[in-house]
Amino acid sequence: MKRKDFLRGFSWLGLGALAPIKTSATAAAKFPAGPVPPNCTLIPTETAGPFPLDLTENQTFFRQDVTEGREGVLLHQKMRIIGAENCLPMPNVRVNIWHCDKDGLYSGYGSETGQTYMRGYQITDANGEVEFTTILPGWYNGRICHIHFQAYVSSVYAAISQLTYPIAEKNAIYEANADIYTKGLDPLGFNNDGVFADGYAYQLATLTPNDDTGGYDSFLEVTIEGSGLTSLAKAEPETGGVFTLSQNQPNPYQGQTRIPFVLNYPADAFIEIWSLSGQKVAEIKRPGLTAGEHVVDFDALRSGLPAETYVYQLRVEYNGAIYRQAKVMTAIQ
Repeated sequence: MKRKDFLRGFSWLGLGALAPIKTSATAAAKFPAGPVPPNCTLIPTETAGPFPLDLTENQTFFRQDVTEGREGVLLHQKMRIIGAENCLPMPNVRVNIWHCDKDGLYSGYGSETGQTYMRGYQITDANGEVEFTTILPGWYNGRICHIHFQAYVSSVYAAISQLTYPIAEKNAIYEANADIYTKGLDPLGFNNDGVFADGYAYQLATLTPNDDTGGYDSFLEVTIEGSGLTSLAKAEPETGGVFTLSQNQPNPYQGQTRIPFVLNYPADAFIEIWSLSGQKVAEIKRPGLTAGEHVVDFDALRSGLPAETYVYQLRVEYNGAIYRQAKVMTAIQ
């Protein structure tokens, strides 16, 4: 199976001085322990800006590390998506990000035509969270340092907004790394920026040093229209009229988890396990299944896989056609 076919399944879902560092650090990002109280206030809608690209046109954008080797101060950007109706996490939401490099340039435009750096998307896990490995963006005339993002819930609703960082912390990083951020300090304040001048309280991400990686961790909770799941088994309804794929239970899981689905017709079924970098790491084949309820058991550790977040996809072959749907699950030690 081709990687592009796997990714089609998502169309159904919805401070101190730093030396120049590389973005390939392997130490885990560190974020504040414990739950963060939800604010349950809708994220302001902002323009997609002059530099968007349709991420679905290039399947390599399904990735956590979006740097493509570009120089800059390492940044682990985490976001949590929650539903405004009940303030609960929203799993299986596709989150796209795009931003400029250290010099204020965007891939895909002008001198950077054909480039794809600082663009990518991930799917929220059971906690409604995604995390990207990137660099602290630079700035350009007229705009304060920022990152664009889109939370894609379905073909009829996607929340588009932007995030930014505390000015003092951000400029301290620029100053400590003047050999990298050669344009100097960001000259604008929030009130001078066309996007954040009308308010930024719900778009201000944290910026915390990570001693293990030498970079920084950032977190932003994003509230969008909709309802978080009180029962993960209620995720995503019927697909194509052929099958229904439910959330694995339990999730997150330690040891074995169960992946339930319902076939409306007799068909061949295949459960594919994919890493967040877009590599298929396991497959469970169930040919010749009858119509009705089915369950597939899976254990990442016994399958020789590390404890981390994966995407599982159900591929159903029925009556000469192929149908797919994907969801996210997390294995823990």
